Amino acid sequence: MFDRPDVGERAVLVHIEFSSHTEAEDPGEFRELVASAGVEAVALVTGSRNHPSPRFFVGEGKVDEIRDAVAANEADVVLFNHALSPSQERNLERELKCRVLDRTGVILDIFAQRARTHEGKLQVELAQLEHMSTRLVRGWTHLERQKGGIGLRGPGETQLETDRRLLRIRIQSILRRLEKVRRQRDQGRRARRRADIPTVSLVGYTNAGKSTLFNRLTAASVYAADQLFATLDPTLRRLDLADVGPVVFADTVGFIRHLPHKLVEAFRATLEETTQASLLLHVVDAHDERRDENIAQVESVLAEIGADEIPMLQVFNKIDLLDDFKPRIDRNEAGEPVRVWVSAVTGAGIEELMDAVIERLAEDVLHQVLRLSPAQGRLRALLHQSGAVSGESFEPDGSALVEVRLQSRDWYQLLSKAGLKETDIEFAKDQ
Repeated sequence: MFDRPDVGERAVLVHIEFSSHTEAEDPGEFRELVASAGVEAVALVTGSRNHPSPRFFVGEGKVDEIRDAVAANEADVVLFNHALSPSQERNLERELKCRVLDRTGVILDIFAQRARTHEGKLQVELAQLEHMSTRLVRGWTHLERQKGGIGLRGPGETQLETDRRLLRIRIQSILRRLEKVRRQRDQGRRARRRADIPTVSLVGYTNAGKSTLFNRLTAASVYAADQLFATLDPTLRRLDLADVGPVVFADTVGFIRHLPHKLVEAFRATLEETTQASLLLHVVDAHDERRDENIAQVESVLAEIGADEIPMLQVFNKIDLLDDFKPRIDRNEAGEPVRVWVSAVTGAGIEELMDAVIERLAEDVLHQVLRLSPAQGRLRALLHQSGAVSGESFEPDGSALVEVRLQSRDWYQLLSKAGLKETDIEFAKDQ
C-alpha cells in the first residue's frame, strides 16, 4: 500500500545553481543517485537563479525548457537535485504532465529498493510516510465539503482527513515496532558492555567502500557495489584481536550531503550502533575530488546524532586508484594512529589497519615481565590458563620470569583470584 509508485526508467534531471546558497549540490553525485535508483538520465537541465521561485522553484522559462526536454526524450519523470515544497511539486506536475520528485524522494526510492531486513523496511516506510504526510493533495474535492441539511450530511470526516488519520495510525504503529527493535538492540549492546566487548563501527560517506572493507576485515559476505546506499541494514561480526580479545565490527548506512532529517530520525535505531561504539572507523574515498567536503559532511551528521565525541580512526580507502601510493599509518604528535591508507579491494594496508585498530583499542594493555616467587605459583598458573603468557624463564632461586600481555582489567581480576595485590608483585622489566 505504501510502496513508492513506479517512476519509470527515463528521467530529466534538473540542477539549479543559486548564488545565495553556500553549499551547492553536486550534479555528478545526483547522476550517481539516479543511476542507483535504476533510472536512466536522458537529459540534464541546468540554470542559475538568485533565489528559488515560490511557485515552480525555477522560472517559467525554465519550466518550458524542462517540458520540451520531457517531450523530446519521452521521459517518464522529472528529478530535481533540490528539496521541493509540496506545492512546488504539485504545480510542476500540473505544468509538466508527468511525475516530479525532489532529491529526498530519489533517496527514499533507493532506500525502499535496498531495505532487506524487517527493521530496514520499517525504517524506510516510516521515512516515506513522514514525507508523504506533508504531500497529501486535495484530490477528493468532491467529498471535501460536508453537506448540510436533511439527507445531505456527510459521513462526518472528509476523505483528506481520513487519509491523514490512517497515516497517523500507521506511523504510530511503526514507531512502536521500531521502539521494540531499539530496546532489543540496546539489550545486545548492554550485554556486550557487561562482557567488556568493544564495538568498532564503520562510518563514512556513501560509496566510500565501507562494506568492501567490512568484508575484507571480517571475511563476511555483505552486499557491496559501486553505487550509493548499497548498505542500509547494519551488519555485526565478531572477531578476536590480539591484545584486545573479542571485538564486534559493525557496518552501517552511509551518509550523504544534506541527508534528509526525517531519514536520520527514521534510522535512529540503526545509527545508535554508531553512537554506542568504542571506536569509529571513518572510511574515506581517497580518490574522490570532494574528499575533504565529504569528511566534513560525515562529521556534521555524527555531531547531529551525538557521536562526535567517540574516538575515531580515519581510513583512507581506494589507494589502488592513486598513482604509486603505498599503504601507511599516519600518527599524531603523541604517536597515536589517526589515519591509515588502505585498499579494501586489493587488501593493501589491511594488516596496518588491524595493527592501528588494536593499538587504539588496546591502550589499556599490560605488557610486563614479572618476577614470581614459588609462593606466587597460583598467579603463574592463572596467567597460563588465561593465555596471557608470551614467554617464561627460571632463575637459580626458583623464581620465574614471566612475560605477560593482557588487558589491565583481566590483570586485576587474576590478582584478586590469586589473593594478591599489585604491590606484592615485582616487575622485572617494563615493555
